[in-house]
Amino acid sequence: MLRIGLTGGIGAGKSTVSAMLVDHGAALIDADRIAREVVAPGEPLLDSLVEAFGPQILDAEGALDRAALAAAAFVDSDRTATLNGLMHPAIRDRTAEHFARHAEADIVVHDVPLLVENSMTPGYHLNLLVDVPAEVRLGRLMDSRGMDRADAEARIARQADDETRRAACDVIIDNSGDIEATRDAVRRLLETRIDPFAENLVAQRRAARPALRLTDPADADWVGDAARVIAKLRHGTGERFAIDHIGSTSVPELPAKDVIDLQLIVPDLDTARLLAPRLAELGYPGRELSDHLGEGDLEGKWFHANTDPGRAVNLHVRTEGSVGARFALVFRDLLRTDAGERERYLELKRGLVERVISEAGTDAEAAAGSAAGSDTEATNAYAEAKEPYFLEMRRRLVSESFD
Repeated sequence: MLRIGLTGGIGAGKSTVSAMLVDHGAALIDADRIAREVVAPGEPLLDSLVEAFGPQILDAEGALDRAALAAAAFVDSDRTATLNGLMHPAIRDRTAEHFARHAEADIVVHDVPLLVENSMTPGYHLNLLVDVPAEVRLGRLMDSRGMDRADAEARIARQADDETRRAACDVIIDNSGDIEATRDAVRRLLETRIDPFAENLVAQRRAARPALRLTDPADADWVGDAARVIAKLRHGTGERFAIDHIGSTSVPELPAKDVIDLQLIVPDLDTARLLAPRLAELGYPGRELSDHLGEGDLEGKWFHANTDPGRAVNLHVRTEGSVGARFALVFRDLLRTDAGERERYLELKRGLVERVISEAGTDAEAAAGSAAGSDTEATNAYAEAKEPYFLEMRRRLVSESFD
């Protein structure tokens, strides 16, 4: 099951986008609907709320009067905490029931208005933001919902701002134009990312990697992408392991292949083996491999590559204190601080990319713009060609491992 979190500010049009996804076959779980379900007459939570805040929170028909509950619960921090302590577990458990109901679905969309505000994004494979600037949403709330300006502004102000949402989500769907533009954007997203992501996840198959080329960091958000992926991996593995952004994409201003490299540290290879099925569920199928340390020396690790065609990620699972783990961090830190070594490495990479592509008989510009977007043979040849440089750097940075 591909779990998608869907969010957006009030008035952004989440329901419009969720309906498009449902029309495509996705199952929908609506957080607002669940919040109403759990306080309906006859639900145990309603009785608990009455016990905590008094019968005045009910209307004449015995249903919850939300305004009366707010007046009773938001008078001080203790009563607000009481409300949250009752509401959150009930909503959490009911949400889990809905997910269980859709266990056989390929794609499940969870529509959550406060997805970002409640720090829920790490719990999903992919997070979609229906994005409309606050000033446009303000006009929509006043025009279509009849809100006065003060009420609309207050509701918008209580939610995360636009930049915070954009930083937390993987995909931004611009819904500020006409509905056909939004429909086209959703269709393209389904065809190029969501559908293949779901298929790869079921098959435990890594997504195709981009063609061999160096990307200007100004044209990418590698720091943000890595932070979002790391948050998901930490959440999905119980916050038990150190995970770091390594490789060229972790070095500011260094052009690199558009692949995020991460390193997860485990105490031993048995732990890596036991962790592998969970990583596959999170979208990172893998297998046991070895780091080549040079001079014929090998060091065991697990290598995982993600199933999301929209963001290439390599996850290296290495043991604590291993040569590979130590080298990955000290080499990254050297490139971050030593401009001369950074430039030397960049020139090496540029030369090797040109050479590998030339030897493959492929024009560099054609490879960069390839519709298939994947050139595994060239990428592997490029990685192999860098090994002499890495051996030199390992001798310099982790010299004790060669004693």
